[in-house]
Amino acid sequence: MIKPRALKIGDRVAVVAPASPFARDAFERGVDEVRRLGFEPAFNPCIFDRDRYVAGSAAVRAADLRAAWRDPSIAGVLCVRGGYGSAQLLPHLDPDEARRGRKVFVGYSDLTSLLVYLTSLCGLVCFHGPTVAGRLGGGERAYDRDSFLRAVTCPEPLGELTAPPVEALRPGEAAGMLVGGTLTQLAASLGTPYQFDPPRGCVLFVDEVGERPYRIDRLWVQLTFSGVLSKAAALVFGELPGCDEPGGEPTARAVVADLVRDFPGPVLFGFPSGHTAGPALTVPLGVRVRVRAGRRPGLTVEEAAVERAA
Repeated sequence: MIKPRALKIGDRVAVVAPASPFARDAFERGVDEVRRLGFEPAFNPCIFDRDRYVAGSAAVRAADLRAAWRDPSIAGVLCVRGGYGSAQLLPHLDPDEARRGRKVFVGYSDLTSLLVYLTSLCGLVCFHGPTVAGRLGGGERAYDRDSFLRAVTCPEPLGELTAPPVEALRPGEAAGMLVGGTLTQLAASLGTPYQFDPPRGCVLFVDEVGERPYRIDRLWVQLTFSGVLSKAAALVFGELPGCDEPGGEPTARAVVADLVRDFPGPVLFGFPSGHTAGPALTVPLGVRVRVRAGRRPGLTVEEAAVERAA
């Protein structure tokens, strides 16, 4: 895997809008937070474009992202928000540009399409972490500042990441490359030229929001039939907020526990990255991690995600 160059204080970071439109006030709050972190946000006026439910045409959104990869003055790329539309960019992108750029790329939710593209097709380490108008715009109540800064600026392993909501659904311990993202996007990629194709022995992280339990089941069956799950040595689920059945039963947790009852490796539930009720952790995708599902369940990042900048 190719590792991006570590960000350092004062670096310019591109803010791009690969998916849905966004509220201007939330965007401004997020940009202010980027500055408080010590970075200089840079963006083109095209990010304010609107085309129904996406932030402008796919060609323009892709061109803006590609320009950020090519620009030597840009050290990293942050996305404004998820929603919908990232997959539309994929035919317009150039994997060689992404590899040559070696830029930090951060996103989650619908941006899973780009995270999969970067890890699976480009061989690049990237980050399941906060968006500008969402988590960053909400300040430290919405994202974990420590894990974000250490992930993108420190050429050392993040080490142990855990939180009180994390619990073990299946016991054990396993290590492998961390991959994954939002379940809907992982499943939607299958059968396309950009499909999620994780390495054997991986640790699969699964995030989701607002999908009812039967839909979680349906998507999981699709991953099972595709062979993806047979490649995983461990599973790490997010909190899955808004995924319980209206009225409370069945819960998403109960359905997941049933779906993984025969999984041969450790399974965690409630890992707070991406869609979560509290501050979201930033985790690198494409590096080695270890999952512990025992008395103190959690995930340990055993490999640095960035390389020291020249």
